[in-house]
Amino acid sequence: MAHYEAIKERVQELAERAWDVPTIEARFTRLTVEGIPTKTLELDEVLANKQQILDRVQRRGEEYEYLSHSCAKGSALAVMEEFGLGNMGIIKALSPFPGFGVTGWICGGVTGGLIALGLFFGSDDLLNYEGTGAAMTAARKFMPRFEGELGSVLCPKIHENVIFGRYMDPRASDENFEAFKREKGYEKCALPTGIGARLAAQIIIEGMLSEG
Repeated sequence: MAHYEAIKERVQELAERAWDVPTIEARFTRLTVEGIPTKTLELDEVLANKQQILDRVQRRGEEYEYLSHSCAKGSALAVMEEFGLGNMGIIKALSPFPGFGVTGWICGGVTGGLIALGLFFGSDDLLNYEGTGAAMTAARKFMPRFEGELGSVLCPKIHENVIFGRYMDPRASDENFEAFKREKGYEKCALPTGIGARLAAQIIIEGMLSEG
């Protein structure tokens, strides 16, 4: 069960955060211009810095969500940047995925996290069924962990039970959208984004450990 009281305190912290927009924007612009740098991941180094990595991924997931106004982009990009995965075209393709096309279905923190897991565990070879299976196994770890943190993987439930006290449905009307912004929706929705990024990073590290 999600620890709602502690999480709600975190939501309020995000609503009141002084976001360092110039620094976040500069980092985002560099990734856009130069691309996501590839990395050679050393297991010993990753394990030695695991807590720092998880904290950084969560923070950057929050920051990229706030900057891009997209939970799906934020969660994916934070993990992709940390582990040297994919390219910025993938981030562009995630544009319609907050709330699964803003239809009130799966949270973008979930879809972004799943994309990152697919990039790490999957394969460029369509016939590499082992890689496909590894990505599915990672997804089956990720989904219940996310639900355990927030009580649901669905945007309306997270809005209602954790973030706002009701489903804001921001793209249903201009009035809803304005209400979402007044309620500091972009600040507060950084919560599931950061959690999704952190959980995906944690599963990637677990995968590295099992392979190592």
